[in-house]
Amino acid sequence: MRFNGVRTVVLLAGLSALIVVVGGALGGTSGLLIALVIALVTNGVAYFASDRIALSAMGARPVSEVEQPAMYQTVRELSTAARQPMPRLYVSPTVAPNAFATGRNPRKAAVCCTMGILQILDGRELRAVLAHELSHVYNRDILISSVAGALAAVVTWGANLAWFIPLGNSDDEDGSGVLGALLLLVLGPVAAMIIQLAISRTREFQADASGAQLSGDPLALAAALRKIESGTRRLPLPEDGRLASVGHLMIANPFRGEGVLRLFSTHPPTAERVARLEQMAGYRR
Repeated sequence: MRFNGVRTVVLLAGLSALIVVVGGALGGTSGLLIALVIALVTNGVAYFASDRIALSAMGARPVSEVEQPAMYQTVRELSTAARQPMPRLYVSPTVAPNAFATGRNPRKAAVCCTMGILQILDGRELRAVLAHELSHVYNRDILISSVAGALAAVVTWGANLAWFIPLGNSDDEDGSGVLGALLLLVLGPVAAMIIQLAISRTREFQADASGAQLSGDPLALAAALRKIESGTRRLPLPEDGRLASVGHLMIANPFRGEGVLRLFSTHPPTAERVARLEQMAGYRR
């Protein structure tokens, strides 16, 4: 948990230094001052609004206990068993089956399920998935994951903005200029690199193990992962920059894993995760 906090500080400081260096190189003293302001704003947005950015990207809305009684009852039981506060609960209208947790800490956490996952999982499997997401919260994985995703979203937004703002030759009448076009091509992979460097693939194994312990049912989580993988193959999320910066938060890779979006993949193979869960349940291969 402490290491995730250190990595978050390093990530924010490193990106701030990069912004300041680039600003100083491009604009001298004035560019340096502008870069300092951008760095401060970026850090503030990434730290304090990371949960809202992720939830907004998925079109999620808060749900009441009347709307989702089973989801509320399950999360309340698991939170009580872990002696942790109840997170906010959201549902995304997305048909692709998936779930994720976001926020700075357990008191600011939010857990979101897509409509797709609520439709394909039975009660036992949903309980296991929610235990997995709560384990991300309790392990403090969501701090570094949410901040990295927010930073990637800001960088991607900057890349899109660069296309419309004349940053290169002032005489360029085509709109973006040479530098703007270069930024558009470069900053997308930079956003992916931020996520890849900040987030360890082992965090999913850790959340699988601690989530299975919390729910007491590793085989239910294994069954849920199989269903989710099958569902995302049939109904992957669209190849959208905003969604790419949220995909690493989800319990399973929500994309087909083709093209540029392969750079954003931070999930270990589902087959390996299932094998580990079956071993927890006493299965031997």
